[in-house]
Amino acid sequence: MKTILCIDDEPRMLDLLTLYLEPNFYCRAMSSVQEAFDFLEDGHADLILLDVMMPEMDGWQACQEIRKFWDVPIIMLTAKGEHADIVKGLNLGADDYILKPFDEEELLARIYAVLRRSKIEEKVISFEGLRLDKESFELYFQHEAIPLTPKEFSMLVLFLDHQNKVFSREHLITTVWGYNVTIEDRTIDSHVRNLREKLRKSGFPADDYLQTVWGIGYKWHKSIDRKPLQHKS
Repeated sequence: MKTILCIDDEPRMLDLLTLYLEPNFYCRAMSSVQEAFDFLEDGHADLILLDVMMPEMDGWQACQEIRKFWDVPIIMLTAKGEHADIVKGLNLGADDYILKPFDEEELLARIYAVLRRSKIEEKVISFEGLRLDKESFELYFQHEAIPLTPKEFSMLVLFLDHQNKVFSREHLITTVWGYNVTIEDRTIDSHVRNLREKLRKSGFPADDYLQTVWGIGYKWHKSIDRKPLQHKS
């Protein structure tokens, strides 16, 4: 069952969203943006329902902050129906916009539509200017093609799909080359070195992300360098 993260400072709205969603989704209801950020750092959400009008940080600011670190789809919830507000939310990274009050059928239809679109987009991975297409086996950095061997491409897909996870050389051999294949650890080291070099030549700062974990293996480092929100007294 997919997880929907609901962020709204009104308890009655969170109760209503939970009532609408729980027969079809696992609902995580949170009344503050900071609480939601803390959850996202260690937890998982398939979609976020984000209220616009909140006291500590409005939904537009929260949407921008979420987009810096997470790729989860976002649907904005608001009582403001001005065209400029809708355009602003979409330009900041929201995937859709629902005006309050809404009914259960509209809410569910929009959620399912956004989830369908995000499933299609999973075939393409974007990261800090990199764009990797799993179907066409193409990699670009800022619209410049980066030629990779099939093994390099498979290795990069693994790293980008599991950011911050440390892969041992044995794990990489099994996943990329397959079982019952006898190759040496230095083959992995050579492929990682070549992958780094190709990324560097394109202008991508490979050493900041494709990191060696000494004595274990490699990982794709995705740093979360977000400062906690400052609450007004």
